[in-house]
Parts: sequence; C-alpha cells; structure tokens
Amino acid sequence: MSHNLILIPLTPLLLCLIWCIPRWRETACRLTPLAVLPALLIGLSGAAMHIELPWLLLGSDWLVDDLRRVFLILTALLWGSCSIYARGYMAGDAREKSFHLLWLLTLCGNLGLIISADVVSFYLFFALMTFAGYGLVIHTRSVEALRAGRIYLIMAVAGEALILAGLLLSAAQLLTPGSLLLEEFARANATSTYQNLIIVCLFAGFGVKAGLPLLHMWLPLAHPVAPIPASAVLSGAMVKAGLLGWIFLLPTGMVNLPYWGVSICLIGLLAAFAAALIGVQQQKTKTVLAYSSISQMGLLTTALGAAFIQREIWADLLPVIALFAMHHALTKGVLFLGVGITQYRTRLPMLILATAICLPALSLVGLLSSGSHAKLSLKAALYDDLLPDWLLPAITLSAIATTLLMLRYLWLLSQNVSDNSNSEKSPLPNSMLLGWLFTLAASLTAVYWMPLATEPVYPTGNPGGWLGMLWPVLAAALLAEIARRHWKTLPVPPGDLILPIETLLRQIPIIFRKFQRSTTALHEPVAEHWADYGDRVARYLEHQFENRSLIATYFCLLTLLLSLLLLGAYFV
Repeated sequence: MSHNLILIPLTPLLLCLIWCIPRWRETACRLTPLAVLPALLIGLSGAAMHIELPWLLLGSDWLVDDLRRVFLILTALLWGSCSIYARGYMAGDAREKSFHLLWLLTLCGNLGLIISADVVSFYLFFALMTFAGYGLVIHTRSVEALRAGRIYLIMAVAGEALILAGLLLSAAQLLTPGSLLLEEFARANATSTYQNLIIVCLFAGFGVKAGLPLLHMWLPLAHPVAPIPASAVLSGAMVKAGLLGWIFLLPTGMVNLPYWGVSICLIGLLAAFAAALIGVQQQKTKTVLAYSSISQMGLLTTALGAAFIQREIWADLLPVIALFAMHHALTKGVLFLGVGITQYRTRLPMLILATAICLPALSLVGLLSSGSHAKLSLKAALYDDLLPDWLLPAITLSAIATTLLMLRYLWLLSQNVSDNSNSEKSPLPNSMLLGWLFTLAASLTAVYWMPLATEPVYPTGNPGGWLGMLWPVLAAALLAEIARRHWKTLPVPPGDLILPIETLLRQIPIIFRKFQRSTTALHEPVAEHWADYGDRVARYLEHQFENRSLIATYFCLLTLLLSLLLLGAYFV
C-alpha cells in the first residue's frame, strides 16, 4: 500500500506527458482536476505510509504521517477545487493549454515536498514548485505581469540560495554522517556549531515563500496579475511550503533559544500589523488579499517563535499550527475565487451571493467555524507562564488588523458584485460556481474532520469569552467608519518597498557617470583610460536596468552575501 505514495507526484507528471502529445493535449487539460485524487484519497485514508526509493536521486524517502496528512488534504482540496474553477475561468484564453501544463508542474512540486522525508527530494520539489509557479505569475505577459515575474524570480532565487547554504552548513554537522533525512538535519541544527548562521539562512530562505517582512514584496505584485485560480493556490497552498520548511528543518521543540524566539515573534507580529496597515490602502481586491496572507502568515511565524522560547509547548502547538494552516489555506482560497465570481452575471439571488461571500471573511476574522476554532486554539496553546506577557494581547489585537483588511476587501468587492440587470457581464460558467462552492464547503467543515483535529475551545456559557472574541471586530468596524469619514487612503503602491528600492538602484549608473567624470582631474593617460572604461560600464549598467530590472544587481548582492556567510562560517 505504501507504494501508492508514488502516485501523488506521478499523477500530475503523467498528465504533463500526455499534454506533450498534441492530439491528447485537450484531454490532459480536461483531466487536470483529477491530478489531486491520489493525494486526497491517501490523505483521507488515515493510514501512515512510508516508502524508500534508493534508485531515485541520492536515495529518496517519502512519508505520510499525521502532520503531512493535514497539509496533503488542504493542498489537494484547494488545488482540486481551483482546477475545476480554472476550467471555466480559463475557457477561451489564448494560453489556456500552457497554463494547464505549468499548473500540473507546480502542483507536482507542491504535493511532492509535503511527502518528502529526505532533503534532496524536498529541495527538488520545492524548486520545481517555485520555478513552475513563475509561469503562472507571468501568464498574461502584460508589463505588470512581467515585472511581477522578475521580482518573484529574483526573490525566489535568493531564497533558494539561502536554503541551499543552510542545508550545506547543516550537513557539515550531521550526527549521522551520510543521512539525508529531514529529521536528522533538524537534530543537527539543534547542536550545530553554526546554529545561528543556519537559522538565519533557513528562516530567511523559507521566509521568502512565507512572506516575511522585507522578503514579502513579490506577494502583492504577483497576486493581482496572476489568473485568479493561480492566485488562490499561491496564497493558500504554496506559501505553506515555507512554513513546512521551518517545521521540518529548524530545531523547534528540541532546544530553547529565547533570543531567537523573541526575535521571530516580533518579526511575525510586525508582519501581522504592518501588512494590515499597508493592505487597507490598496485599491485592488487581490492586492488586499495578498497583504492579508502576509498578515496571517505573521501569526504562524509568531507561534513558531513561541516554540523557540519554550520548547515544551511544541507538542501541543504543532497540531494547532496545522489547524491554522488548513483554515487559512481554504478560507483564503474561497476569498480569491470569490473575486472572479463577482465579475460574471449569476442567477444566484443577491442575498445568497452576499452571504456566501461574507462567510469566509467572517471565518478569517475569527467569528465563524474554522476561524474561531483556529484562533482560540492558538491562544490556548500559547497560554504559558514562561512566554512573554505581551504575546497573547498582541495576537488578540491582530484580529483588528484582520477585520480591517476584510472590510476593505468586501468594500472593494462590492463595486464588482454581479447584478442580473447588468447585461455587459458574461454568464457565470458552471465550473467556476462549482469550484467556488466546493471550496466554501470545505473551508467551513474541514476543520472538524481533519487529522490532528483539536477539541473546540469555544467559550460555551461564558459571556466574557464571547465578548473577547467580538470586541476586536467591533473596534475594527468603528475604526473603519472613522477612516471612511476622515481618512484618505495613502498612495502606497503594491509591493510597497520595491518601488523605492528600484528607484535607488537605478541611480547607480548616474552615480557611476559622475564618478567617471571626476577622473578628468587625473593625469591625462589615466583619465582617458578611466573615462573610457567608466563610460562603457555606465552604458552597460543603464542597459541592464532598462531591460533586466533588478536581476543583475540582486545576483551581485546575493553572491556577496553568500560569500560573506560561508567565509564567516569557515572561521567560526
């Protein structure tokens, strides 16, 4: 039975091979929703599975345990429903067939990294998901999409390089030489001589995917330009790959590192609140949802930091993190798919449509179903005397940030709500409606039957407990009304910091030209040599910045950073 694990990554790959035969290409596109079927069935089976493949790569080891089963189910549910949705959404698109090929490759990487128990398989599938996902981001080939794709690729390569550096440093300290198991790497990192450097590399490397502050800039650029089903899986499932990387490779639950724990908690809370502050200034619904994902991943980052402060809570905290990840993935998927629903004319009564759109928003703020279950469970797991006193109040206040983002999302979405009298909109394809409703049903119910399910911690019979859940939402509604009356949104561009960074880096050729002119005061032969050399370098830099944006500069900075890190590790 364990051999069925091979079907999880193999099914989408076989569909890719079928796609490569021109006369079967349409068939492969129609069968795309079935690519998640083995993963979903294995996840729901409840059986632990393990298989060793010594002939694959350097010897692969694949595993399904309770934790991986949660991520397998949420990934299969979201990708499957979005595949159904994409059948209608992409119909008539000139690049529909190429979209399905890249979709299958990205799905293969996403599913494969979840079941990987060895480093080589995990890194291979992670890289496949990352670089195939680039094709989904630039699908429209518009100027905005190509720019977002460049930023995505730059930051992805930087993240991959940091991950690789962290893995190589970990391998040097393995307690079992020659082992490639992820758990062996995590144990080595708990006692490694290079522990701090390894944590920096792995935390930042996977943090690119998870949207850490200063590493988040690709998210709000990629989501608005990608097709809606691609945005849903990018934000719901693919960002969880960064969380899995942290869980599998960082020494969480193995050692107390209070300085690291406090730092990670503060980084997570910065993401939770800063993303909300920037997100409510945005003018596009998908951009608001992108910043919401950064904010929600900040809460998961905070939970991870708490486990570094007090390692004894990790056993109880891990199921809650899995619960929160499933809640966020499916709920955010519904919210993204809802954006596309409002762009079509639907026969659904307006009241039913509005209710179905508001339900996941209420869940995300913590008032309904999986949202209240996940957030109350998270606070219960973090209730420990040895954790900082400010941690729980900060998480409670984050509900205000989430509510403000959802109010902004609903307000922007209301501008596009379908009206039966609006004849300019096309009829809603049945597959889009089916995919959306399937995701909605899963987001509202999956939390109760998922593996590692925790007991509900609703404050039954405790009015004060219910008030504690409700007051952040009421406070956010009041703030939103005050802002509507007296606050004008700031012109914060999507990607926020990326624009000033680009502007600053484009000044490099100008500065180089000024330096080149200053050499005229030198001895004439030397001046002529430097003037000619400086002129050629300046023209080259101008050409690179004009045609390659930040790619050349980022690679230079990345090479310098990795050289310094490895040099520092050598002398530690």
